[in-house]
Amino acid sequence: LFVSYFSCDVMGSDQTGIDFKIRTIELDNKKIKLQIWDTAGQERFRTITTAYYRGAMGIMLVYDITQEKSFENIKNWIRNIEENASADVEKMLLGNKCELTDKRQVSKERGEQLAIEYGIKFMETSAKASINVEEAFLTLASDIKAKTEKRMEANNPPKGGHQLKPMDSRTKDSWLSRCSLL
Repeated sequence: LFVSYFSCDVMGSDQTGIDFKIRTIELDNKKIKLQIWDTAGQERFRTITTAYYRGAMGIMLVYDITQEKSFENIKNWIRNIEENASADVEKMLLGNKCELTDKRQVSKERGEQLAIEYGIKFMETSAKASINVEEAFLTLASDIKAKTEKRMEANNPPKGGHQLKPMDSRTKDSWLSRCSLL
């Protein structure tokens, strides 16, 4: 339901398999293609998802605020991500179904505290009531874009600038031979 809302699909029933969607968004006048894989946190997909972690630039960890077990599983998913994803993957924690206040089992404060513990962003959402879903995807996409641009700037110095790079340590003709000016 969460991915279906964001990808503008018709609202469906409970998810029983892996849901894959592609959506192109515009962010800071640039088109960005999002490939979204949703396993609904089902254990039977844990081995499949580890393969997708390797290429992921961003991961949303979504729990159901009306199910304590869903929240408790987040730490397992984070451990799985830490073991299988790149170290700099952007992560975001989302407490979904925030419109169901009378059925809430996980307080907003507990979600915020867990996000602080892992150093990731947190938001409460509702796919059904259209609360913060778009904002969550745009925030994650923006964070990924900023990190990518920062990495590109570090690899490409401004025109007219110089970048020092270490050379092969086997060349020891002089102290100057350990770096080159590009």
